[in-house]
Amino acid sequence: MDFLELIRQAARKRIIYTLHAVDEMNAEDEVISTQEARQVIFRGEIIEDYPEDKRGHSSLLFGVSKTKRPIHVLCAPKEEYLAVVTAYVPSLDKWESDFKTRRKR
Repeated sequence: MDFLELIRQAARKRIIYTLHAVDEMNAEDEVISTQEARQVIFRGEIIEDYPEDKRGHSSLLFGVSKTKRPIHVLCAPKEEYLAVVTAYVPSLDKWESDFKTRRKR
């Protein structure tokens, strides 16, 4: 089973949002609903993979909401749930126009 399917399998059981994720999702200028995060989890793609992350193997997912805005979700699958570490609207300051490729610094 590939890692994206592991993420989705964990999400089907339960999704838990870290405090950091909740703070980021409630940012005044770009509120992200849990429904939008779920859309990215179930329809998005992995754009970065972090197998050695301190929280356990995690991945950065990219997807587009129903309102056509790009969203990134960083998550780590656990046996009984999916941990959403953060979710945000990527900026062109840090990402190329495809929102999948980091800009070179």
